[in-house]
Amino acid sequence: MPQKEVKSIDAVAELKAKADNEPIATFLGMELEELSPGYARVSIEVLPQYQNFNGMTFGGIIMAVADQSFAYGSNSLNFPSVASQFNLHFIAGAKVGDQLIAECRVVKSGRRVGISEMTVTNQDGKLIAKATGTTIPTG
Repeated sequence: MPQKEVKSIDAVAELKAKADNEPIATFLGMELEELSPGYARVSIEVLPQYQNFNGMTFGGIIMAVADQSFAYGSNSLNFPSVASQFNLHFIAGAKVGDQLIAECRVVKSGRRVGISEMTVTNQDGKLIAKATGTTIPTG
């Protein structure tokens, strides 16, 4: 098995072990559903307290679940890494009771930079948001 593949498998195991005790994920109710080298899927249920003054889901909640999938996906290949850029486009709204699913796919994982693409959909597959992110390996 190539060294990079072994490192990825080790990173995935370490991230899965940490997922249950992550404070922000626990606070918001996010769940790591799937993690493999270069891919992560995280979900969150939209709760009434996630609504803004207009009765719409606060954009920060949508961004948070996208960012969480980004963190797991990007670190699954090059651990540890930190985000240096994150860009999100809101495409549709989410309603109370919706299950939001954020998926991260790593496009490039290099020694100096990583690039990932994220999508956020609801339980019916409706596209809610698309994002891109850049990471810098720190390890």
